[in-house]
Amino acid sequence: MTTGTLTIDLGAIARNWAFLRDQHAPGEVGAVVKADAYGLGVARVAPALRAAGCRHFFVATPDEGLALRAILGDGPMVAVLDGLSGRAVPGVTPVLNALDEVRHHQGEAILHLDTGMNRLGLPAAEVDALAADPSMLARVRLRYVMTHLAAAEDPTHPLNARQRDAFAEACARLPRARRSLANSSGIFLGEGFRSELARPGAALWGINPTPGQDNPMEPVVGLRLPILQVREVPPGATVGYGGAWLATRPCRIATVAGGYADGIPRAWDAGGWGVLHGTEVRLAGRISMDLMCFDVTEAPRARPGDAVEIFGLGQDPDDMAQAAGTIGYEILTRLGRRFRREYVGA
Repeated sequence: MTTGTLTIDLGAIARNWAFLRDQHAPGEVGAVVKADAYGLGVARVAPALRAAGCRHFFVATPDEGLALRAILGDGPMVAVLDGLSGRAVPGVTPVLNALDEVRHHQGEAILHLDTGMNRLGLPAAEVDALAADPSMLARVRLRYVMTHLAAAEDPTHPLNARQRDAFAEACARLPRARRSLANSSGIFLGEGFRSELARPGAALWGINPTPGQDNPMEPVVGLRLPILQVREVPPGATVGYGGAWLATRPCRIATVAGGYADGIPRAWDAGGWGVLHGTEVRLAGRISMDLMCFDVTEAPRARPGDAVEIFGLGQDPDDMAQAAGTIGYEILTRLGRRFRREYVGA
């Protein structure tokens, strides 16, 4: 085997969804499965969530919506967060993000109100116009009114309460409809952030929705990278591009299959590590496009064909993200297609 293996635990995903459903009760809980279920494979993940009881799915683009409708068949809602841009996509529910879209849409839809993200959604002036003339919604069958929390991962951030209150005020001025407020982290903000439908994404895949506290979610992904070669390196020798890593003792260096072309962030080389035969092994040198090197001196049984465990034994995407100066969401969505995907727990 000359490529890494990404293990995805479908049972853990289903249990994470059920845990979030219980946290958000009595409201319902959907699933955001955009970007191929954050890189984990929507064709396998979405049916597992449907089997667990999920009936509301969100994607980003019309093409993702069409693909997901084909996967799920009739029944569950499939909503496109970025809207349909005038396209007719049968069986897919558009999220209306601007007043002009409201005016021209006919049929089922979700109305998105911007309450502080300043990204997509009707801004305050357009909400005012719609409240003044609700007849603009005459041809729209409103399934939900939604907003998106900008700082829910920080429960102390004042923007959370401002958005909650602004959303409640705006909804009170519009025709009555079910509401959708909380994302993954928003589910943990308490009673005031419950609504008829929450829209978790990252928490389903094991990303911590409560940074700074213990992760309440089950781990979902494992990543193993095979060793291609092991060599002896004398003191004073360097490893990798730029000679950035210097051996200070006789070392054994294992070169593994995996690099930044596979989504491993190059910035991870400052503190990256894995586990081999139960021993923690540290990155040696810079991450290359297709290869990484580890100092396996303390794992003397290392041989070509063995695998260094990157995720699964004490390390997860959040840990890698922290070391690389990014977020777990980015780590997951970058994981490359060259990895062999192995689904368990179905």
